[in-house]
Amino acid sequence: MRRAAEAALASAGVSDGHLAVAFVDEAEMQRLNREHRGRDSATDVLSFPVDGSGPATGPRELGDVVVCAALASDPIEAVVHGVLHLCGYDHETDAGEMLALQGRIMAAL
Repeated sequence: MRRAAEAALASAGVSDGHLAVAFVDEAEMQRLNREHRGRDSATDVLSFPVDGSGPATGPRELGDVVVCAALASDPIEAVVHGVLHLCGYDHETDAGEMLALQGRIMAAL
């Protein structure tokens, strides 16, 4: 998982920062999705960014990636996906850039 997270960070141009990856069961993922996104269902991955991309005096606190391995078809890809979200990518609003980058990262792994 560390290699996947580091590959996503490098591909996004982020060379310094902290993040955490946690694995949870479906019930916990459903609770998090309900509380933070208003969706009362479990999902494969959620990202919780902390810092913006502005100037920082030290390493950025990027945030947390939470993965439900039971729902993720590929937990490694879920980590890559979540880390890209922490880096500011959003597949719901871009023109396919995030998912294309995700595909390139996965191919390289």
